[in-house]
Amino acid sequence: MEHWELAARERIRDTLATYNWSGDAFRLHELAQTFCDDGELEIRGSEPLRGRAAIIEFLGHGAAPGGDDAARRAARQAEAASSGVKRIVRHNVTNIRFDAVTPEEARVASYFTVVTEIGLDHYGRYRDLFVPVGDEWLIRHRFVSTDWRAPSSTMAPAYVDG
Repeated sequence: MEHWELAARERIRDTLATYNWSGDAFRLHELAQTFCDDGELEIRGSEPLRGRAAIIEFLGHGAAPGGDDAARRAARQAEAASSGVKRIVRHNVTNIRFDAVTPEEARVASYFTVVTEIGLDHYGRYRDLFVPVGDEWLIRHRFVSTDWRAPSSTMAPAYVDG
């Protein structure tokens, strides 16, 4: 394996971690920065979301629309405080598999498991296309497939088979 590929793989792992850490902390602008400007987030059974603004709006579920991440986090914390439950979200990404890596793109597959205040909340798969942008490797397209969700899931809507 050549040096450029080792560097690419590590930068992709860092992008994967940034996506999940940022999402767990509800830092949606940071999460959106893991995508190309015109990157796509496609969730099984839904039309792809194109561009960082669309991704932020969708993942924010309308919390403090047009607001910044601090406003969104404050809205989420107020919602949790009113219910008396401490909100927790932890994504765990495993089995990162580099299906194909060239200097122009990388196809990557991985599994995710999400734990929330209810315990195991949902799990599934990411199928990603990464491309180099400057010194980073960013997501051009992410396909998310939720394979299972708890009946009381606090995050994953009932998925559509397909």
